[in-house]
Formats: sequence, structure tokens, C-alpha cells
Amino acid sequence: MAIRSTTFAACIALAVALPAFAVAPGTAAPDFTVNDTSGKSIKLSDYRGKFVVLEWTNPECPFVGKHYTSKNMQDLQKEWGGKGVVWLTINSTNAAHSEYKTPNEMASWMRGQGGAPKATLIDGTSGTARAYEAKATPHMFVIDPIGKIVYNGAIDDKRSTSLDDVKTANNYVRAALTEAMTGKPVTTASTAPYGCSLKY
Repeated sequence: MAIRSTTFAACIALAVALPAFAVAPGTAAPDFTVNDTSGKSIKLSDYRGKFVVLEWTNPECPFVGKHYTSKNMQDLQKEWGGKGVVWLTINSTNAAHSEYKTPNEMASWMRGQGGAPKATLIDGTSGTARAYEAKATPHMFVIDPIGKIVYNGAIDDKRSTSLDDVKTANNYVRAALTEAMTGKPVTTASTAPYGCSLKY
């Protein structure tokens, strides 16, 4: 995947560790209502009783590109969606930013990637991202059926844009879901996300 030098330079700073978050594992996930790419209103609390994954994304980000070009993100969406997990992909790029994508553009991009989230949400005011203190794209959250956050952080432990790193990475999201869905405490419940800065 081609990486624009300006985009990469803007993103690479977030490949280092970031501070801990106030929206920590064990706390209640902030509720939100955001429209999906078709204009349908999606409310987080409507999915109470199910595990939910929140995936912050931006098609312009090379770190996002790593996980979609390798099919890693789509495979996760399909794997866990097939197990009843509600996967919500959120683009919180502010509508005033040059990287903002319209609902139609995001829907077209997701179709082209072969993505399979439950819904792709357009958070054009960045309000939901602020509620979760989302830092990067991708930034991942896992929420349990009672509405508590059980994982907050990076998708995996390979903090790079290299496609080859996906094969050997420890995938934190898969590990968190595997443990939480079998009633076990999540061993690694919080990590620093890596990727491009979220475009507030």
C-alpha cells in the first residue's frame, strides 16, 4: 500500500506509548447515538446484553491500511460477528477536516475493503471519540454485555505499518474477546494505542 509521506509523518508520532485513559477497563462505556452510513441512528445501549467492539478508523491512515490491506481487520469482524459480537466501526474525523469522508464515501470504502462490521458510523462532530478519549486510528474498545469496558487500547503489539508484522502479532482484541466470552478476566485489559492521531 502506498503511504503518503505527509500522512505517515503525521501518524508516526503515535506509534510510541501514550498515557493511560480515564475511560478505563471496569468503567461504564459511555452511551452514544450516531448515524451509520445509511443514515440509520445507532445507539450503543440498544446492544446491551451483547459483547460490542468499537473500532476507530480513518481510510487515510497507513496504520489502518496495514490492517485492512492484510485483511486482518475484516477477518476479525467476520470471526467475532459470527459469534454474536456487535462490531461497530467509527470514523470520527471531524467534518471540517480535509480527511473527512462522507457517509457515501465511507460506505463505498468499506465495501471495497470487504469489511463486515455491524455498522460503520460517521461521528462528524468527533463527540463520541471525545467521550471515549479515542487517541488514534485504529483505537479499539471491547465492551461486555452489562456495558462495561473490558479492553481499551491497541489492536496488537506490532506498532508498525508493516504487513508482515500482522502474522506474528499478539492480537489484543482477539485475546480480550476470547477470555471475556468464556467468563475469564481479561489478562491485558489496557494498552497504549498506536496509529495516526485522531482528526478532531
